[in-house]
Amino acid sequence: MTSRYEVHEHDVLIIGAGGAGLRAAIEALSQGVRVGIVCKSLLGKAHTVMAEGGIAAAMANVDTSDDWRAHFRDTMRGGKFLNNWRMAQLHAQEAPERVRELEQWGALFDRTEDGNILQRAFGGHTFKRLCHVGDRTGLEMIRTLQDRGVHLGIDVYMECTITRLLKDGNRVAGAFGYWREQGRFVVFRAKSVVICTGGIGKAWKITSNSWEYTGDGMALAYEAGADLMDMEFVQFHPTGMVWPPGVQGILVTEAVRGEGGILRNKNGERFMERYDPKKLELSTRDVVARSIYTEVRENRGTEHGGAYLDISHKPADYVKRKLPSMYHQFLELADVDITREPMEVGPTCHYMMGGIRVDAETAQTSIPGLFAAGEAAVGLHGANRLGGNSLSDLLVFGRRAGLAAAEHARGTETPTIDYSHIDESVQQMLAPFERLDGEGPYAIHSDLQTTMQGLVGIFRCEEDLRRALSEIETLKERAARVHVEGSRLFNPGWHLVWDLHSMLTIAEAVTRSALARRESRGAHSRIDYPALDDAWGKKHNVVVRNAGTMTLVEAPVLEMPDDLKQLLAEDSGAK
Repeated sequence: MTSRYEVHEHDVLIIGAGGAGLRAAIEALSQGVRVGIVCKSLLGKAHTVMAEGGIAAAMANVDTSDDWRAHFRDTMRGGKFLNNWRMAQLHAQEAPERVRELEQWGALFDRTEDGNILQRAFGGHTFKRLCHVGDRTGLEMIRTLQDRGVHLGIDVYMECTITRLLKDGNRVAGAFGYWREQGRFVVFRAKSVVICTGGIGKAWKITSNSWEYTGDGMALAYEAGADLMDMEFVQFHPTGMVWPPGVQGILVTEAVRGEGGILRNKNGERFMERYDPKKLELSTRDVVARSIYTEVRENRGTEHGGAYLDISHKPADYVKRKLPSMYHQFLELADVDITREPMEVGPTCHYMMGGIRVDAETAQTSIPGLFAAGEAAVGLHGANRLGGNSLSDLLVFGRRAGLAAAEHARGTETPTIDYSHIDESVQQMLAPFERLDGEGPYAIHSDLQTTMQGLVGIFRCEEDLRRALSEIETLKERAARVHVEGSRLFNPGWHLVWDLHSMLTIAEAVTRSALARRESRGAHSRIDYPALDDAWGKKHNVVVRNAGTMTLVEAPVLEMPDDLKQLLAEDSGAK
């Protein structure tokens, strides 16, 4: 039976080769188990490279008063206390050591005069806390982790898409997928599987995310029976490029504001004075994004529907040294010299706070042997992520997931694979070629993006969300009849069919959760429920699969121990 498919066997299989996946692989390899890492794109193309501003870690190299307690407080406040407090604590405590590890493995950071790692200010952080390499931090992080992984002998399967998690009873048995180039099917047998597939930005029309971000891992976990949680919390980064149209949504790093950039409307007013007079441009991302959106809606936006972000008051050599990527990005893509004139920016779908529900210590889901880390997992960021916390999240919980996955694999027998499930998946994958008519996937994807952008965006209301659910249902019916031309070789239309399946599943989870949460908290803003509601501050929306149907249940927010409550109370007047 096995000869019908290409089969690879590992103790630990990691899906996704971004920061979380690579860090998990390195940790699992160090435990002496056999590790495979599968990525949809090429190694080095992970979306982590788009994280520009820095890695948040309380190193206290610049602000000596900083420590893990302050970082924990900032993370909890930024997340509007919906965070998993244990994840926030572990993250704040372990991030400095994870950064030092990166440094030991060869990462080149900007330096203070006395040779320590330089740290910069960022929105929502009390102290200068972001360890950085100009505005190319994510790129340096991926380079370092890849070098380390290749040196340790990591097995990498590139340009391979996973379409189903395989199970042996209730536990994970591996994964099934196909090679994107030839369309050949492939089976991975594994005792542990770690999902590190990132977010869902390509379900929205304007996004900073690359083509890989189609919610694959979340959909895989959900369909295998794992819980999703807090799916309503989608972060819109305040500053993406808005002009020219071909580059709309491309990220303009928060480091521009961290280095002194000022936001102005078309009248030249520094409008953040209206919305957050204390923190101004360094307010949290949800506040800045809504502020820009409001300025545009009230007819104070720029020519192309955004705001001006200006750093030209700083010396030109300083801007080029601190923000080299931004300087070249605007010069080459928009013909704008940011040392002389302002950038035009606007909100762009950027990051998913919600995701697969995991245990704080081990990153294990509700399914034995299935783990998740990074943006695909939920808990650390609560209702709104602080800038820079994503990169330290990848390191801290990527490591924990890799360690726990290796330990699980060492104590587990090799699982049995049910090949009838694989045959079923093959049939499902080939169905679009066998239909004689039906529309192609591109129009359905475009309509999904229009629906999510217009109805499940920065501001939401019941009427829009109900309409979105109805439209998603129609799109699912259209997707079930989708037709693909040509063969399985080099067929991007066929690739999009599976991506659409994932995006529609996760878009529905986001919309249902947003409809249920009748309050405004963090990145979730309801026009019809504009206030924080204490009752909603005590519970999460959990998305479960029940007899093939998506169902929402509520789960209580974990009770915080008294010593951490005291930590939050001690400094309550500081912000």
